[in-house]
Amino acid sequence: MFDEKSYNLKMDKAIEVFAKELSSLRTGRANAAMLDLIKVEVYGQQMPINQIGSITTPEPRMINVQVWDQSNVSLVDAAIRKSELGLNPQIDGQLIRLPVPELNEERRTELKKLIKSMGEKCKVSIRNIRRDGNDELKKLLKSKDISEDDEKSLQKKIQDITDKHIEAVDTKVSSKEKEIMTI
Repeated sequence: MFDEKSYNLKMDKAIEVFAKELSSLRTGRANAAMLDLIKVEVYGQQMPINQIGSITTPEPRMINVQVWDQSNVSLVDAAIRKSELGLNPQIDGQLIRLPVPELNEERRTELKKLIKSMGEKCKVSIRNIRRDGNDELKKLLKSKDISEDDEKSLQKKIQDITDKHIEAVDTKVSSKEKEIMTI
């Protein structure tokens, strides 16, 4: 039998991934989540920074990374420099300070475009999940497991779920844009 809940969960997951990507974008304020996507090559494997040291934000425009093992400081520094965050690490023993510069107008516009494209990608994956659901309905109809009326009502349910999720993506996009444009 057809289960629209599984499609709802898949769409929720797509939005969850999108929200995580958004939180790693650099706005004008320091946010520990900005470092989430940066991986560091230590002990022969790729590890996120929060598994190599503790991350704090003592001020609105400063992120501190207290690296636990002195030998990893330069590796963390290199990984942050290579990332697209545009942060300039300052090393003080095992503490790495990351001043978060204010965003200039050009960077704000770039970020808005990036947020829009991330939002579009998320919407595409939500629509793909809808398509998978509709394909499954067609198969069930073909094999006479459901009636045409059932197919129509279930298609409408899937469309409603899709619309709700697309709206959630649009809301996240516009609130992140507002956050970026706020000086």
